[in-house]
Amino acid sequence: MDDVQLFYYFFESEGSPEYDPLVLWLTGGPGCSAFSAIVYENLGPLSFDSAHSIGNKPKLKLNPYSWTKVANIIFLDAPVGTGFSYTKNWEGYANLNDTISAAQTYEFLRKFSYIFVFTVVVQWLMDHPKFYNNPLYIAGDSYSGIIVPMVVQEISDGNQDEHAPPMNLKGYVLGNPVTDSEKDDNSRVLFAYMKALISEELYQSMKINCKGDYINVDLNNTLCVDDLELYNECIEDVNDVQILEPVCTVHSPKPAQSKGYADDRTNKDSVNLLLSFPQLRRPWCRSYAYLLSYIWANDKTVQEALHIQENQGSVKEWERCNKTLQEFYISDVSSSLVYHENLIKQGYRVLVYSGDHDMNVPYVGTMGWIESLNLTVVSRWKPWFVDGQGAGHTAPEYKPEECFAMISRWLAYYPL
Repeated sequence: MDDVQLFYYFFESEGSPEYDPLVLWLTGGPGCSAFSAIVYENLGPLSFDSAHSIGNKPKLKLNPYSWTKVANIIFLDAPVGTGFSYTKNWEGYANLNDTISAAQTYEFLRKFSYIFVFTVVVQWLMDHPKFYNNPLYIAGDSYSGIIVPMVVQEISDGNQDEHAPPMNLKGYVLGNPVTDSEKDDNSRVLFAYMKALISEELYQSMKINCKGDYINVDLNNTLCVDDLELYNECIEDVNDVQILEPVCTVHSPKPAQSKGYADDRTNKDSVNLLLSFPQLRRPWCRSYAYLLSYIWANDKTVQEALHIQENQGSVKEWERCNKTLQEFYISDVSSSLVYHENLIKQGYRVLVYSGDHDMNVPYVGTMGWIESLNLTVVSRWKPWFVDGQGAGHTAPEYKPEECFAMISRWLAYYPL
């Protein structure tokens, strides 16, 4: 584990840092940098000023909806290979999977917050003792829906085993979470029907011919296969992470498929192309703004200011989402439901939110697995508004004001 170096960004709360919760944030992917959550998901105090960023000079601006207004947040680049995190030996990337990812994050937290008996190494908390008693929440979105419950379970088990001192764990937060591969993926057909992306005739035919299973398809079942072909024709031009927004016209010839995160699908050539032809910024496409992070994070001045190690042993260009990692990453946990079932019994607080126009991890699938837990309903379903709705994957990116209101109320134990 000593060969694994996990990079993090830490922001004190802008409210009352001595009392506000301490939140560990894990971005999805797997392999998507926490910096993306800071500047694009509006979770951090700064975001890119796209309108005034020209050429290779990105500008930053203050974010009025930053979650750091109500919480101290650690944004962690995990697992190893994500963002600025690295390993001293190439073997550290071998067989990287969900279990190892969760273990790395838990080990980071122990080093981050535990004072060891012999205090061989001065730990972070020793320099910041005021955060020791703060309520701790683990949070993340997208593919982190698998990892976060695993990390919470690790912390909970450590507390029960009386690892000293215990962490003040209160609960966890999940946004548009990948939870159960089959349940999540199967729910896309129902979502497509509910959003009028496919006809009722096709939906009913698929239900009958595929028997409700659109993932484990018997290729000899020609009726189901034919229906799926029609279904794919209907949705092939839809932006699955936000069905109301356009699909980008500039992307890699063979874009890497994310396991559950809004991939920018850009490569170095497309970055240079966009910078050379500013007129390509119209029509607007969200991923054009993602290019600013590549310029900013790969700037040597920025890296020096962030104290990025130059002798990493695995020097590479910073990527918002590490596509190489995604190719060899092993998803060894197909469902995190068992963790939810166990953690809920232990009384931890849980907040699960979803963007209602996300087809990547549809809210109908999330509602399905929550219902399967057979929880007591305190208040029935009702519309929830701030000034409107219509969020996509990584909901705070699309609806920052609404999601800021949500997290502020929840952390303060107010009704949503």
